[in-house]
Amino acid sequence: MQAIAVDMADLDALLHSATERPLNKDEHKKLKAAITTLGYLTQLVEQKNMSIQRLRQMLFGAKTEKIGNVVKTGSNADPAASDPQEPSATVPGVQKPGAAEPVAKPEPKPGHGRNGADTYTGANHIRIDHPDLCAGAPCPACEQGKVYDMPPKLLVRVTGQAPLQATVNEMQKLRCNLCGDIFTAPTPEGIGEQKYDERAASMISVLKYGSGMPFYRQQRLQENLGIPLPASTQWEIVESAARAIKPVYEELIRYAAQGDVIHNDDTTAKILTLMKENAQRDPSSADTRTGIFTSGIVSVTGKRQIALFFTGKQHAGENLSDVLAHRAAAIGPPTQMCDALTRNQPESRFETILSNCNAHARRKYVEAAPQFPDECKFVLEILAQVYRTDGLCKLQGLSDPMRLLVHQIDSGPLMTQLHDWLEEQFAQRKVEPNSGLGQAISYMLNHWSKLTLFLRRTGVPLDNTVVERALKMAILHRKNAMFYRTQKGADVGDLFMTLIYTCQLCRANPFEYLTALLQHQTDLEHDGPKWMPWNYTEALQHADAT
Repeated sequence: MQAIAVDMADLDALLHSATERPLNKDEHKKLKAAITTLGYLTQLVEQKNMSIQRLRQMLFGAKTEKIGNVVKTGSNADPAASDPQEPSATVPGVQKPGAAEPVAKPEPKPGHGRNGADTYTGANHIRIDHPDLCAGAPCPACEQGKVYDMPPKLLVRVTGQAPLQATVNEMQKLRCNLCGDIFTAPTPEGIGEQKYDERAASMISVLKYGSGMPFYRQQRLQENLGIPLPASTQWEIVESAARAIKPVYEELIRYAAQGDVIHNDDTTAKILTLMKENAQRDPSSADTRTGIFTSGIVSVTGKRQIALFFTGKQHAGENLSDVLAHRAAAIGPPTQMCDALTRNQPESRFETILSNCNAHARRKYVEAAPQFPDECKFVLEILAQVYRTDGLCKLQGLSDPMRLLVHQIDSGPLMTQLHDWLEEQFAQRKVEPNSGLGQAISYMLNHWSKLTLFLRRTGVPLDNTVVERALKMAILHRKNAMFYRTQKGADVGDLFMTLIYTCQLCRANPFEYLTALLQHQTDLEHDGPKWMPWNYTEALQHADAT
């Protein structure tokens, strides 16, 4: 087809002429070309609408995926509030919403509202006694009774200071005017000869790898506060600290390998030396892999969670294989939770019971909702009821076998209804397979067995959000620091992210934990299992006592 150049002025003239007289052959040809082009572009937009929607989310930020925002309705009421299929109350321990005994409301999320004094766990506590009274003293008011102790009045005082403080010790030096001997005041006890102590290394590591504050920003902050700390010096400090506590990192990998449920996923990363190697790579080389990733692995055993990070050319499945190499054969294969990408699966010699993420499947309906609101609303409401049942099980602290039973009673019929509806859409040709909704249905049907494993096996989660939350730490570092310079730098980052985020999962203080490890380096090589984030305080008390 020959291209015809038509601008808006020509189109305006054509439209004006069409209202006054018939169009000639050339004018008709131009108008037809414009209409054909418009139809072709409209078709392309419809076919690529999912990608355009993702691009809009990248540019303007992703909005919440709640049903009320995904599918616009005339009422803002909860779509599942009027649904008769609510979680059953026939199973002991599970109370139906709206029944005689109300379900306990979840506690407010941490960080909302005013912080009480008990939340300042890292603050210094100073006891201030009454200047004139003590317990058992006569009451100065009535002069008949005696005063007794009560809970103290609490006053929190927050002050500002540099992340890294410095103390200059000026030790007096004296010299004899006759013999020339020099006499220097002794060094205060506990200072040592090193310029940077263990707490300095911990603070730099937590700021860099736990809070996404690059070395150069720490350098600028410290300069502004009059305590210079060059970025190169910071790297030397954390690299030396990483070597010292590496035995604990390796022990965490062995612990994670024994998990009951293992989540894994990855996100992109940048390592400058590897990117340079890719640019200089021979195009005819057999190694065609150029991607660089940070893999996140979260191992769950009971209520204990361990997070691992690995950055390099390996995919999440390959890194999982390296972890499972430490797994004891006697305990059998773990349940693996991931999305449906094949690169997330380990090598065939490592057996896992694969379960797929329902949140990934749900997101495809969220993306297709603008074009298919009614159909997507039906799917999203069913999944909402399944998630509501799971939330009630967690809220009431049900055991894994009881949770499985509740899902089989409440969620099983819902998922069966959903499966029948999905098959009906294709069987009765209600949906075009290549449309956005058709692709979402195909994805769910193709992975149905793995998406519904939570109905057949105890302890299986609904989705992979646990590891996606963990990867936010790596994404925060990538957003602020942009890249790692070398593979060694990436390894150091993985080590500290693993320890810091595992501390957060165990509700341990990562700063105090790293400091304790660095202050007891000689104990880590032989007693690594005693220095895990969940039990290190006992080892610390024993070490201090001996």
